[in-house]
Amino acid sequence: MKGPSAERLRRLRWRLTVLFTVTNTIGLIILAPVIITLDAQRGTAEIDDRLNVVTAPVLRLIKGNETTLNISAVTTDELNANCPQFAVLQKDGEPYKSAKNCTPVDDKVLDELATEAMNSGTSRFADRKALNGHRIRVAVQPFQIQSGTPGGTVLAWVDIEGQATRHQRLVWVVLGACAILIGAAALAGYWLSGRAIRPAMEALEQQETLLAETAHDLRTPVAALRALAETAAQYPAQQAELLPRTVRLAGRMGDIIDGLLVRARLAAGVEQLAVQPVWLDQLVAGVAEDLPTDGARISLVTAPTMVRADPTLLQRAIGNLLDNAMRHGRAPGADQAIVTVTVADGRVTVADQGPGIDPAVGEDLFDRFTSGGGSSGLGLSIVRWVALSHGGDLKVYNADEGGAIFEFSLPTSE
Repeated sequence: MKGPSAERLRRLRWRLTVLFTVTNTIGLIILAPVIITLDAQRGTAEIDDRLNVVTAPVLRLIKGNETTLNISAVTTDELNANCPQFAVLQKDGEPYKSAKNCTPVDDKVLDELATEAMNSGTSRFADRKALNGHRIRVAVQPFQIQSGTPGGTVLAWVDIEGQATRHQRLVWVVLGACAILIGAAALAGYWLSGRAIRPAMEALEQQETLLAETAHDLRTPVAALRALAETAAQYPAQQAELLPRTVRLAGRMGDIIDGLLVRARLAAGVEQLAVQPVWLDQLVAGVAEDLPTDGARISLVTAPTMVRADPTLLQRAIGNLLDNAMRHGRAPGADQAIVTVTVADGRVTVADQGPGIDPAVGEDLFDRFTSGGGSSGLGLSIVRWVALSHGGDLKVYNADEGGAIFEFSLPTSE
């Protein structure tokens, strides 16, 4: 489907897709940092808890009298042989480190942290580098002796390189998931926007179909009406004879317009087929009689057969079949087209003497605006639509002696 309206709908679809994608991207941009921050905070809280599990018992163990500390109690405790590693830096005494060397740390780093804590009198956590280059987290807890004077600092530290690596891995996973979700949002937005504008696209396509079929179906009767008007103007004596034909032709044009509108409403689902019992042989004979032959000869063989169909649409379908055969069914070198029409058992067979159907065209012959030898695309697409809408079918094949044969079949009514 082409045209300005269709192009506007396509642009609207892309705008809706971009809007949906941008909205989801903004949500992910807000959500991703929250997830990353919460994971970092959770990891830090777990590490701090591990360090507090060490510093709190050590503080209880080293309490002595007013002037001394009980360091010996720490040396015999199981904390001394486990990780995280800790140290007790006394203000006026020898420093002590736990026996198990879990993560080597420069003594200058520990002295600096201990001095800052004793001067401020507050506990804290700090991130530093170990001697092996790994990142460590240090818990610094100053304490006082019973006289209220600063006694020293308890420090405990743990290697957080694994935690940092895990957190960085999570960051990459979150970023990758966001990229995938943004792509999925774009695809979902494109699909959803397509579904949203599908009714408008279908309505536009129905409108274009209606206009194309109106132009196609009115072309022949309008040309005939013009010819009658020119003849009447040129030969006033024949006006009485031409007037009834003009009235019939005008009525046929009105029926064509009504049929087109009905088909459009049927395609839109707002109207049902006006199905009723119809004598197919009589309807075909009436259409053949009213159809301008333009020098063509129609041979009609019928047998009484009744079908249940919408007579207006059925007249259009038969008229298109006959018009197609007369326009394309002339044998090479012949002066006129000879069309043989047979009606029996709910089937209308229209045979011509034209060049036949190109096998390469096949079923595509019934698509709109497709044409081939012995056929005309839009008219035949209407015929097939009428047949299928009534539970019938339209088939075409080449006769052995030449020419095309169209079989229009409908279920018979007993």
